[in-house]
Amino acid sequence: MLLEHTGKRPAISDSAYVAPTATISGDVRIGANSRVLFGAVLTADGGPIEIGESCIVMENAVVRGTGRHPTRIGSSCLVGPRASLSGCTVEDSVFLATGVTVFNGARIGKGAEVRVNAVVHVNSRVASGAAVPIGWVAVGDPAEVLPPNEHERIWAIQKGLDFPGTVFGLARAPADELMLRLTERYARGLAAHLHDRILDSD
Repeated sequence: MLLEHTGKRPAISDSAYVAPTATISGDVRIGANSRVLFGAVLTADGGPIEIGESCIVMENAVVRGTGRHPTRIGSSCLVGPRASLSGCTVEDSVFLATGVTVFNGARIGKGAEVRVNAVVHVNSRVASGAAVPIGWVAVGDPAEVLPPNEHERIWAIQKGLDFPGTVFGLARAPADELMLRLTERYARGLAAHLHDRILDSD
């Protein structure tokens, strides 16, 4: 399904393929010979998404662009099934495996690999050619790659990266207060989808 969002329409190369059950919303550009498979969602929520040439976005992946952080994926990249990318930059020839999560402000260098269920945290930078092991967390700039059971070490770096400020534009606060402000603000932003228009895909 192709959607016009905030007056902007997807631009898809004639040689690209978008599966009929994929959703492409707003200012999304998909390069030559790229493939977006069944159930994938590419949504430009305030900021653009750019997919280079010969990329594969697999089943049920979610790719989001935001106002503060557009998403740019270089050429010859693979985004695995159930991966989630938001407001990040992915350079050429990157492998993002099944279930990978890449957060706002993150950058993944050319030829890097982020393996099954691994996380690249907000404002973190994975070097070109680096690998993030299965289920591990890359955090910091440059990223330190840590196993998920080392929560205290991860948090010591992550706290300074300002997740609520980076993703939602909010100062850190007690959880109940933060969630009230976060959901109200996010819902206001997402209300722009009330005016989306389905485009003819022919």
